Amino acid sequence: MKARVLLIALAATGLMLSSCGSKTKAPKGETELVLPCSEFKSDRKTFRVYSFGESMDMNVAKKKAMSNAKTDLAGMISTTMKVVGDNYVKSMEVNNVEEVLERFEENARTVIDQELSGVLVVCDRLMKVEKTDKFKYYIAIELDGDKIVKNYYKALSKNEKIMVDYNYEKFKETFEKEMANQR
Repeated sequence: MKARVLLIALAATGLMLSSCGSKTKAPKGETELVLPCSEFKSDRKTFRVYSFGESMDMNVAKKKAMSNAKTDLAGMISTTMKVVGDNYVKSMEVNNVEEVLERFEENARTVIDQELSGVLVVCDRLMKVEKTDKFKYYIAIELDGDKIVKNYYKALSKNEKIMVDYNYEKFKETFEKEMANQR
């Protein structure tokens, strides 16, 4: 009797586990590929991207992967900061909106350029492609959103003209709302 109950419990567990996979299946004739390091996604607190580079030389593959990832990360942060800046300025109803937006975007570019040198590598995998004898380097990198906001504030605080129209708490609130929209 105990063996029978154990067998039924194991069968039920097996059925439950087999149904815990992907919610959608690939169309017939297609296979879903999961790239190394692709599980790292942006969230409410952190910007994250993954990428890869390929070359006959292992170090060049790594440099390509890092360059691709930093480019993607800069684009993601830049887009987010543009939306945040637009929404912040609109919510503050500043008289010189265009000038303020230009200054916000200029500061965002400066901060992004400075921060990209301090990215954290959260995943990296090196593969050798046997057919081509090339190396493929997969990488995922991240930047802390709070650190970007704080450094953005430092850059803005050096500009007295824009600080008249700037409220750090309101800006941070707008930034956090936009980060909540990250996937």
